[in-house]
Amino acid sequence: MLNLGDEFPNFKADTTVGQIQFHDWISDSWAILFSHPSDFTPVCTTELGRLANLTSEFEKRGVKIIALSCDPVDSHQKWIQDIKSYAKHSGEGFPYPIIADDSRKLAVNLGMLDPLEKDKDGLPLTCRAVFIIGPDKKLRLSMLYPATTGRNFDEILRVVDSLQLTETKKVATPADWKSGGTCMVLPTLKEEEANALFPKGFSVVNLPSGKPYLRITPQP
Repeated sequence: MLNLGDEFPNFKADTTVGQIQFHDWISDSWAILFSHPSDFTPVCTTELGRLANLTSEFEKRGVKIIALSCDPVDSHQKWIQDIKSYAKHSGEGFPYPIIADDSRKLAVNLGMLDPLEKDKDGLPLTCRAVFIIGPDKKLRLSMLYPATTGRNFDEILRVVDSLQLTETKKVATPADWKSGGTCMVLPTLKEEEANALFPKGFSVVNLPSGKPYLRITPQP
């Protein structure tokens, strides 16, 4: 399994847009790799359709998106028509590539198999993995959903906003934070550093412990 901060593997793969070398494909962007269990299945169709309709939101954030399942390219190409029809997604082509991992090599190497869900041949299906990779090619966030549970893509956009904000600002985002909401000053910052970094100021929450670690500031 990959740990946060590990360099993401620079694999070569066939996709619906041709063969790619993953790090070259990412270039200097953020990237998200989404895996799904199988083509021509109901939950996966809803997910990839939702993702297609959200492509512009990821593009605004400088994020490239790519999908993967253990099916060949020709299966992906046929399935794309169903996805577009279900999602009412118009336009030529498809807005992001889908990796063909019919050998299951990537699914095994990246720890993406769901042992509880199997295909008609009794082989484990790919789980619904989300890997967010920074421009430095390092893993910044991972989430693994079982095959039976569809993902919330609004949440994935929210965590992208948090990752990109906290990449450059010395803040953390609290529970249920959304872009534009108040943030937490990092507890490692001394008061004089915090005063210099946050000209809008910050407030300290009084807690029973008396420790002034919970400091709230407007989003920088």
